[in-house]
Formats: sequence, C-alpha cells, structure tokens
Amino acid sequence: MPDEKPEHHHEHSEHELRAEALETLLTEKGLVTADAIDGIIRLFEEDIGPMNGAKVVARAWCDDGFRARLLDDATAAIGELDVTMLPEAPIVVVPNEPGVHNVVVCTLCSCYPSGLLGISPKWYKDPAYRSRVVREPRRVLSEMGLDLAPELEVRVWDSSAELRYMVLPARPEGCEDWDEARLAGLVTRDSMIGTALPRDPSEAT
Repeated sequence: MPDEKPEHHHEHSEHELRAEALETLLTEKGLVTADAIDGIIRLFEEDIGPMNGAKVVARAWCDDGFRARLLDDATAAIGELDVTMLPEAPIVVVPNEPGVHNVVVCTLCSCYPSGLLGISPKWYKDPAYRSRVVREPRRVLSEMGLDLAPELEVRVWDSSAELRYMVLPARPEGCEDWDEARLAGLVTRDSMIGTALPRDPSEAT
C-alpha cells in the first residue's frame, strides 16, 4: 500500500491544507525544493519522531521490571523515562510474543501516539489501510513487506481518541550484549505500529 497510490483519500484538516499551501508557496518561489521537503518529512516520520518510542522499547528489552510496569500501566512507566510525552490519550502497550503478532490501526480516523512515534505515515490515515487491516491483516501486512508465519495469531488493536496503542516488538536475536542506546537503533516506527519487524542487528550500523 504505497504512499504514492492510495486507494482512497481522507478529508484534509485545516492544518494539512495550510501546510500544503505553504509548501506550494515556498516551492513556487524557489526557496525550497519538493525533494528537500519530502526528505525533512521522512526524517521526522522515520527517525527523529520515533526516538521516544524507541527509548521505551529498548528499556523494556533490557529491564524486565520496566517491561512488566509498561504492560501494566504504560503511561506511568513511560513517565519514568526522560521522554517528552504530548498530552494525548492514555496509551496501552501490547507485546509481540511467541505465537502472537500485534498491529495497530484507527478505523474511525487516524488516532495515533504521535508523542512516541512522531508524525503518522500517510498510509496509516488512508481508508484502505484502516478498513482492510481489520478484515485481512495478513494480506495487508504481506503487501507492506511483512510475511508472517501461518501459525502466528494476528491481533488488531483499534486506537481511538480515548485510548492509543503501541506495539512492543520482540527483541531480535543477535543483540544480547547490546546496551540501550544501541538497541534503540533497531526500533523503527513501523515496528511499533506492527507493520514491520525491528531492524536486523547484523545489518545495523
């Protein structure tokens, strides 16, 4: 489900319309290129934005006590860390475990824990993802590059204005002696949504 060819379009908010108008004005005047803007957006979507969530996941991978507190009361546990949380809805963290894979969606609009994951990707807001991942999660995840074993149970969690969800991905093998900072580099935005796995330690730099 690539960003460039969404099957449907969501209604743009006032903020989105203003941002698009500003982008058009800047590019028309030659002050910035469209490629530069896209690069900045990708940086905040995929790297800078999800850093808070990555810190949470890395701590849970290293500290069993923190992991237990995170799964019991995520909002309180996250408050223990040096993480700036936006005043959003309470959050629940759901763990990927042997036999279970979790994925998050918002079927009504695009509720999303931006304080932890950064800017939400375009596909997360698209009606195609929002409707299909509930009905055929395996197929949607496969289309996005994540092929799950048939024996895995797939659980779909529906975020709302009252409650947000984040996936705690399973710690990859091959990084048993890594510290938290290095582990955080394996955690991606999509792995915390559930549409991808963490980076392979053997390929991480």
